[in-house]
Amino acid sequence: MSKTISAQFVQLLAILALVSGCASTLPVTTNQDEAGTMRAYTHGMQAHRGFINFYWDATKGRVLLEINKFDAELLYVTYLARGVGSNDLGLDRGQIGHTRIVTFQRVGPKVLMIEPNYSFRAISDNPDEQKAIRESFASSVIWAFKVEHESGTSVLVDATGFLARDAHGLARRLQRAGEGSYTVDPERSAFYAPRSRAFERNTELEFSVTFAGEPAGNQLPQVTPTPQALTIHMHHSFVALPDDEYRPRAFDPRSGYFGISFADYASPIHAPLTKRFIARHRLQKQNPDAPVSAAVEPIVYYVDAGAPSPVREALIEGARWWAEAFEAIGYKDAFRVEVLPAGADPLDVRYNVIQWVHRATRGWSYGASVIDPRSGEIIKGHVSLGSLRVRQDFLLAEGLLAPYADDGAVPPELLEMALARLRQLSAHEVGHTLGLNHNFAASMEDRASVMDYPHPLVTLAGDGSLDLSRAYGTGVGAWDRYAIEFGYQDFPDTVDEAVALKQIVAAAIARGQQYVVDEDARTPGAAHPLGHLWDNGSDVVAEFRRLLAVRGQVLRNFSASNIPVGAPLATLEEVLVPMYLMHRYQAEAVAKLLGGQYYSYALRGDGQEATRAVPGHVQREALNALLATLSADTLLLPENLLSLIPGRPPGYAPHRELFQRRTGPVFDAFAPAESAAGLVVSLMLQPERANRMVVAHALDTRQPGLDEVLERLIAASWLTTPAPGATGDLQRLVDHVVLAGIMRLAAHEQASELTREIAYGRLNALAIWLERRAAREGRSPASDHYRYGNLLIRRFLDDPLKHAPVPAPALPPGSPIGDASLQSFFSPRQM
Repeated sequence: MSKTISAQFVQLLAILALVSGCASTLPVTTNQDEAGTMRAYTHGMQAHRGFINFYWDATKGRVLLEINKFDAELLYVTYLARGVGSNDLGLDRGQIGHTRIVTFQRVGPKVLMIEPNYSFRAISDNPDEQKAIRESFASSVIWAFKVEHESGTSVLVDATGFLARDAHGLARRLQRAGEGSYTVDPERSAFYAPRSRAFERNTELEFSVTFAGEPAGNQLPQVTPTPQALTIHMHHSFVALPDDEYRPRAFDPRSGYFGISFADYASPIHAPLTKRFIARHRLQKQNPDAPVSAAVEPIVYYVDAGAPSPVREALIEGARWWAEAFEAIGYKDAFRVEVLPAGADPLDVRYNVIQWVHRATRGWSYGASVIDPRSGEIIKGHVSLGSLRVRQDFLLAEGLLAPYADDGAVPPELLEMALARLRQLSAHEVGHTLGLNHNFAASMEDRASVMDYPHPLVTLAGDGSLDLSRAYGTGVGAWDRYAIEFGYQDFPDTVDEAVALKQIVAAAIARGQQYVVDEDARTPGAAHPLGHLWDNGSDVVAEFRRLLAVRGQVLRNFSASNIPVGAPLATLEEVLVPMYLMHRYQAEAVAKLLGGQYYSYALRGDGQEATRAVPGHVQREALNALLATLSADTLLLPENLLSLIPGRPPGYAPHRELFQRRTGPVFDAFAPAESAAGLVVSLMLQPERANRMVVAHALDTRQPGLDEVLERLIAASWLTTPAPGATGDLQRLVDHVVLAGIMRLAAHEQASELTREIAYGRLNALAIWLERRAAREGRSPASDHYRYGNLLIRRFLDDPLKHAPVPAPALPPGSPIGDASLQSFFSPRQM
């Protein structure tokens, strides 16, 4: 008895079988005469026979492809085999480029490589419907090959120019980044034989490609020996398409997956035009009826042998956490992690890999996949882990523990914390290559998923010591087990899959499991109170206050012991930066309560609450907590700490991981405070957040409005009486940070007219108050502060564009903790 599956799945499989005619056997010529003719033409060339035969003609420096199957679809994937090494440019070793379905079509003296348009389909047995779709939307001719030789049904084409081109769009990306105009130099580009091979179901080809140009920015010169000549490697894979036995699984926005989508113009008028399927590996039980069954073919991941020990072991251990989730749904030994065998190529499509990537600066790691565009089947998982991430966590441990005694010994706690994070990171990125999205609500539910971004959990003991034993979690969480069940459970023939999946989702809803993705967590105007990055705790305000207490103790403990014996004292600043800004991410979580709204990815009839405003008293608690961080007591660095940090010595130039300074070569004692205060003020007055507060208060007066927030903000700064000395000077600096924040909101293009009106009203009222206060102060030094503030407001109100506030010093980079653009919904994930 066949498994129950929806009609649209049956139609989809039928059409895939119709259009996917790529054979899985080795291409062969039709008779001995043809074979002899081909051998004669390619005599002296290095032959590689497999899915697509190719020949290396060393005499003429060309690569010939033997094509003998026309109008049959196959997969074409490109990679950046050797990268640039700059996190800012994002051109990393092993980076997956485009994944396309293509066909070869013979047209007279040339062969066209054509990409059909799979964004628009007609899942129908009617060939006329399919023809109408093909003729309604454009396809793309990727390349035109010249036929060099033909023998019966086979032709040889010169693929040298095709392989040596800028297949990764590198020149375009460099130009967009302001790094200059570069073009491929064919004379300095060459075939790379060691990574060019042919196998039964895939052919791998690689070229060393040199780009010539003049650098215009400062990134390329930092990572390229001669920036006028940038040499990388492009890798090209031709892959046989999978058979039609894979069963696509319908996408559910509550499931935790990303996937593919396309428009199906054969859909009935009453049915949605857009079809959506999750991305996942093919995994089937040998016996779906048994409580526990081995897999027909297990999912195996391979860790880059180039990762050093003990890093390699940590990567293996973390990735293996997923085996628990598969075991929980009745699989035996269905998920394995091993070291990549000697001689295996990590870009070979037959291997799921965890690749160790080096860059000049720390940056994101990410999990990408080669996905069949027809069905969402993941053919190859490809994780890229940045090697500097482990050093960033080591730095965090140095800052937290001040561990270095005079004997120079390195306590094992530092390495253990760094490796604990690496295990979690390995599991996280592998999760993406299993098809899983981020779940930024998981940290609110006791680390319910490795698909969240974890902040190290540091606890403070009664004696003032810090405990890092639970800095990072271990193992997959409850959300991860649910998601794997939804995506990978193999149901018996007697079970209706669609019904069973609904039951799995309903059970998760009944358990109260929460799910918040990137778009609702990491955008500047994000409003969901559960969607946070790098946070801890179910009560964000309580955790914020707890974290501030930990931060205070860390700063009091800060000393020369935070760096090894023999390190320049100036490098204390590298360790200080993440410690001083320890609260930055939790502050973002608290700020989302202001004008925040709970909402779910509810479907009609699933019983979930669609929307709910954050209660007014909770928002006011958040406001109080944020305002407390603007006090000079919180912002001022301890005097003994300031005396430890000298100017930078020779060979240790300032860099972006340090606080910006206005004091030249010496450490600026006020720059950290100005940056931290600027962060909190910008979070409170983020334009979309301010707009929401205006609307929410108008609809429900129990909600704090923008006017209340501005009133409290001004009262906590300008209306306080500054204390004498450094504390008072710093408080006056915070006053200006607040004033600049309100001015920016008043002039911001994304602020609504009502928001601007309220901000302008508060500025005008403050100017009047400052004028009166300055008059009361007479000729005292304090009067200058109030007169200057009044002057700034009056000039701004007269001409906001001309008198925009001076930007505060930018914060040192934060994410990934120690920044990349948000990707579209149906794309590889990053962390």
